[in-house]
This record gives sequence, structure tokens and C-alpha cells, in this order.
Amino acid sequence: MPHTVLLAEDDRAIRHAVERALTLEGYEVTAVADGIQALATAHRQPPDILVLDVMMPGIDGLQVCQVLRAEGNRTPILMLTARVETADRIAGLDAGADDYVAKPFEIEEVFARLRALLRRVDGEAPFGRAAAPEETAERDEAPAAAADLITAADLRIDPGARRVWRAGVELDLTRTEFDLLELLARNTGIVLDHTAIYDRIWGYDFGPSSKNLAVYVGYLRRKLDVVAGAAPLIHTVRGVGYVLRES
Repeated sequence: MPHTVLLAEDDRAIRHAVERALTLEGYEVTAVADGIQALATAHRQPPDILVLDVMMPGIDGLQVCQVLRAEGNRTPILMLTARVETADRIAGLDAGADDYVAKPFEIEEVFARLRALLRRVDGEAPFGRAAAPEETAERDEAPAAAADLITAADLRIDPGARRVWRAGVELDLTRTEFDLLELLARNTGIVLDHTAIYDRIWGYDFGPSSKNLAVYVGYLRRKLDVVAGAAPLIHTVRGVGYVLRES
């Protein structure tokens, strides 16, 4: 079965062009013109992935994202944005988006990011819902065996449950943040270059001019370091990449 995509874009020309390109690529696409229609459609027919324009009249893409996440909806969300400043990208991460593409964009980049997001969710629980209370209770009562956990300094990661603790405090990470942290933690003390990280997390190297990785690392650092007394764990190796290690 083809993956289903909900596309919300108020610019008719862009919406039709992206819808046609996605359809030709093999996706089953539902295209709408604003955030209100996006929410209604997502509730009525939950898609495998959403592609949301940030700036739409009425309810914008960020608000759609916030509403879905508040409802416990974990469907992957790719944002399309004409805003390229770091603060604007962080706003998208704050809202719960998994990735973003800056306008103007090459459609092949959109395809690459969609493939990466869908690869990472294949095999997980159904996209459109959070774990039921009884599932959460069972998970809490039966923590992963020690052999299944990833530990580094005061960091503890349960890959199966996709949960993270820093100094005993559980952190709330987006899908991309979790995958990035897991990759760095599995390679503690090893410097991973930009190309390797892009390939493992996004499945595509967006080139030296892309700020995508730096934005995600910066936001992940803020979440990790907010724990009282916590020392920085993710370090930049200039001109090479990033490494997770104790200071």
C-alpha cells in the first residue's frame, strides 16, 4: 500500500505542483488549502505523514502541529517554511515538527526528507495515536533490561520505548531529536562527521550550506542541559562534526 500524505499549503500553484510530484512518486495525497481543513482531514482520515506550510491564513502550520501533538498524535510532520532564520526553525521544533524544508526547495529534497521520516517510523505503533494508558502502565512496570539500555555519563536511553533520562529526569524529545541523540550516544567518544550524521538520520546529505543539523543539535543541547547541574554532553569538533562525551 502506498504511504498517505496530507499536504496543507495555501499557495495554489505550490500546492498543485507538490501534490502532483508526490502522486507521481507513488504517494496517495490529500491536499488542502489551510490549517482548519488540515486538522479536520487529519482527524477524519489520519495520514502516514503530514506536510504543512508554516504560513497559512487562520490556523497556520505551527498551530496545526501544536494541536495534533497536544492530542497525543505522533504522526511525522514535515514543515515547509519561507522563514530561514534559526529562531523560526526552532519555533517549528517547539511546536513538535520532525523536520522542515526551506522555500524555495527542490522537490527531490522533499522526497528525501519524507523517505527518512517514514523509514524511522516503520514498525512503530500506529501513527495517529499515543500509547493507551494501559500500554504506558505496562511499559513503566516492565522497564527495559539493562542490556537494552544505552548509557553515557548520566544519560540513559531506552531505544525500544524511545525514552530518555538525564540525571534521572525524563526528557521530552521529538522523533528527530531522539534519533540524533541515540546515534551520538551509541558512538560515545567518537567524532561523527556531518555527512555520516545526515546519512544516518535523514538518509540524505544536504550539503555544507545546510543549517539543519546545527539547529537540531542546538535545540537538543538545550533540552539536555536544562537539568540542574548537568554538564554539556554534545560537543562540536569544528570543521568535522559532533561527539557525545563527558566534559
